[in-house]
Amino acid sequence: MNKARKLGLLVFVCLSVGFIQSCKNKEPSAIKIFVRSASNELVSGAQVVIIGDVNSNPPTNVYVDSVLTNSSGFAVFEMKAYYDAAGEDNTVGYFDIVAKQGTKVNNSEQIRSRAHTTAVETVYLPN
Repeated sequence: MNKARKLGLLVFVCLSVGFIQSCKNKEPSAIKIFVRSASNELVSGAQVVIIGDVNSNPPTNVYVDSVLTNSSGFAVFEMKAYYDAAGEDNTVGYFDIVAKQGTKVNNSEQIRSRAHTTAVETVYLPN
């Protein structure tokens, strides 16, 4: 092989590796839960808990996290740690949602999350 071919092959390999690396999905994994009152108003300061549904199909790993809703009435759960622990083959998770403010509790909602996406759900607190 002459020098020009070797250089051309080296450039091709470097560009191929760079292209493959740029194709990896680097979007964050998150769950965003809006909490509304029975009269449809956004609720700030509500406690939102997500619990991994180990009985789902495929099963979700054991996971529990809790966040308070912000002044705009939503809670955001960063799911990177969950998907890093779950491994590359486990890219979907099913979670039960419990929302609570004072004595008002809603625990009948569920959400499906995927790696590298933001899943969004709205839950309503009872009267």
